[in-house]
Amino acid sequence: MNSSKTIGIIGGGQLGQMMAISAIYQGHKVITLDPAANCPASKVSQVIVASYDDETALRQLAEQADVLTYEFENVDADTLDAVAQLADLPQGTRLLRISQNRIAEKEFLTQTGVHIAPYRVIKSSTDLADYADFATKRVLKTATGGYDGHGQVVIKDEASLDEARQLADQTASHCVLEDFVPFEKEISVLISGNGRDFTVFPLQENIHRNNILSKTIVPARLSPILALKAEEMARKIATEVQLSGTLCIEMFVTKDQILVNEIAPRPHNSGHYSIEACNFSQFDTHILGILGQDLPQIKLHEPALMLNVLGQDLPAAAAFVKEHPEAHLHLYGKEEAKHNRKMGHVTLLSEEPDKVSLD
Repeated sequence: MNSSKTIGIIGGGQLGQMMAISAIYQGHKVITLDPAANCPASKVSQVIVASYDDETALRQLAEQADVLTYEFENVDADTLDAVAQLADLPQGTRLLRISQNRIAEKEFLTQTGVHIAPYRVIKSSTDLADYADFATKRVLKTATGGYDGHGQVVIKDEASLDEARQLADQTASHCVLEDFVPFEKEISVLISGNGRDFTVFPLQENIHRNNILSKTIVPARLSPILALKAEEMARKIATEVQLSGTLCIEMFVTKDQILVNEIAPRPHNSGHYSIEACNFSQFDTHILGILGQDLPQIKLHEPALMLNVLGQDLPAAAAFVKEHPEAHLHLYGKEEAKHNRKMGHVTLLSEEPDKVSLD
């Protein structure tokens, strides 16, 4: 029997909530740090109300916890380093720093030997002078702070090039200019580690609407050869960082190649299906991993899909689960439903993903 630990989670959103639920089921105590007293994790854990870069509050969390982890990348790595000697931080801050900056991320992925789209670093609008032919579509992304399509411009004509020039000049941390990949689909690979060994979840096929994840299909509809390539890349990355906890690697699939797009050093929206569809969820293996415990081989019970429920989707989600009582509705407990805000998700075991939607 493993002894009970106190786990400190930085971030109390839905990922922190689901991490906490898994930790509690495994017999551990959870304390969360979040700026909002009524954050989703407050339903299931004690909360220290403070900003993520508040060193005094992080020190308080570290002093009360045996192990620290984080639910998203917007944690100040320097502040975390300053308190890391007070509690175990199995994930470290190297992977956190890499994922916080697209330039560092591209350099890391290149050095690790995985395939990525061609890119170059843009320091100002003058660096875009050579890209006015529009023969190749390109995407300009801020090196830091972008999410769900924010902080990026697809350059395809003179108007979008002007928009990209403005973004390049307004961004203090520089930008990355990527060749637009004519991908056939987007996938993600979830892999969990305990610092020694790894366990890999089935490949996930992701469909976005307005740059926000809409549907995840598992297993991804992919050839065995490409699926093996994707898993090999995930293992390469996990080995390089001596992974502890769960890591999500987002990838593009072309006709004969897998390209890594970005990494997230935590459980991921696309992995929520694992709560019902697998023998262990991505949150279970995250907790096991950061505690250094042995990891199980992941088994998919049945093909599954996950539908995101945004603020405007709540009525449709209620109607869907009423019509499909076999569906699992997860609501995160956010008090205000806003347009495009992630309020919950629905998981359904199904072999006909194209026929299932909230529309």
